[in-house]
Amino acid sequence: MAASYVLKKSVDGQFYFLLQASNGEVVLNSEMYVAKASAENGIASVQNNCTQDDRYSRNQASNGKFYFNLKAANHQVIGSSQMYTTTSARDAGIDAVKKNGPSTNIKDEA
Repeated sequence: MAASYVLKKSVDGQFYFLLQASNGEVVLNSEMYVAKASAENGIASVQNNCTQDDRYSRNQASNGKFYFNLKAANHQVIGSSQMYTTTSARDAGIDAVKKNGPSTNIKDEA
């Protein structure tokens, strides 16, 4: 299975996407978008920014877990990771987005 983006529609009618690695694991969740075209632009932004290390903010939540955000050139968050128990696991998640983010496979489930 190749890495892919899955474009979805939420119960409230907004759109979002997930980036799935080739093993099917979700490695990035997008923000919510009012318009489907905006979510599609978000996918393009991930594809364009995911390989640049300086676009990732490495964070620690108040509960002590670790996560990252991928940001566009304008510093707007494009997508966020799940919570990780260690910084090395978080960094492996970043590596997975760098590897799988350039994918052009898009599954439209919206």
